Amino acid sequence: MKFNFFLSAFIFFTFVFAGCNQGEESLDAGRKNSAVQPRNPEGEMAAGAQLKPVSGEAELALLLRSLDEIAELERAGSWFQGMGISESGIRENMGDYAGAVAAAFKEMSRAYGAGVLQKNELEQGLLNLLAEVSDDTVAAAANAILAFTKEQWNDAANGLRSLFNELDEPDGFARWMILVCELEKSKTVSAPENRRVSEAYKSIRARYAQFPEYWYRGAAAFSGVIAADFAENCINLSPQGPFAEECRSILAAYAGLNAEDGSSMKTVKEIETVISQSVDSGNPEFLNALFPLISLPDNPYTVFAVGTLRSLTGVPGFREYFSGRAASAGGRLAERLSYISLG
Repeated sequence: MKFNFFLSAFIFFTFVFAGCNQGEESLDAGRKNSAVQPRNPEGEMAAGAQLKPVSGEAELALLLRSLDEIAELERAGSWFQGMGISESGIRENMGDYAGAVAAAFKEMSRAYGAGVLQKNELEQGLLNLLAEVSDDTVAAAANAILAFTKEQWNDAANGLRSLFNELDEPDGFARWMILVCELEKSKTVSAPENRRVSEAYKSIRARYAQFPEYWYRGAAAFSGVIAADFAENCINLSPQGPFAEECRSILAAYAGLNAEDGSSMKTVKEIETVISQSVDSGNPEFLNALFPLISLPDNPYTVFAVGTLRSLTGVPGFREYFSGRAASAGGRLAERLSYISLG
């Protein structure tokens, strides 16, 4: 078979992440903690090299063990740049070409969720693949995943189900994509079916703890405190990523506020981080980042922020800072800052 998707994907990511200074360090750190290794650490795979699926049972067993190690690393909450590419190479060596495409796309999705890759680059990588290969399985996988990126849920689900067996890896990346499609479609089905899909989605959370889009899709599909929990996890992982803005709106809705108040929302972790930075540096001006939040109508996040800020009045200079800002502010912010300065 004249197909070398792993090499094409590797070249693509080398280009995309060329300016990402943490890439090689994180990849090296991951290798030290895992038996998973790139297939060609010495760089023998020059352009034009061809791969053949393994045939021996011993070699197949070794590759399967490597896949198990990757899965366990992910379930333990670990992810490092290049893990998806390593998995793609392993699967390609096994002859699992659809799995190789999905694993490389997982790497792209992680980069997109972190804000390293743009949506058009995500889709262009798949279009490039479709333009370069003629293998039917590869094309089918790329088309199904492209439908997923375009939120064409029926086409994506049908294409993915024809390629992947959930019994092989019930929490694998293809299974996650299928569940996302089902979550979207479950909004219009019966309550029991909706619950089945929701519980299946929640059951794979351990493997996707470091994946912003996992949390975003859940936040958008669920309601109440569960949606808020998923939204907070998404924001905490990638505060400036492509899903953060909508997740802040979800938090606002949960707090009983208007969607447009989402831009002022902060998660509990963000509030604590800002306060720690301010106290550790002895600079109360870091707390300005919380002023839009404490200016909002009463809600759990604002109440938490105000209560925590009041505890800082014993820190030298902070009470004076609050009272000084209260004098120059207006409206609800002035009221809240005056209350905070009382300690």
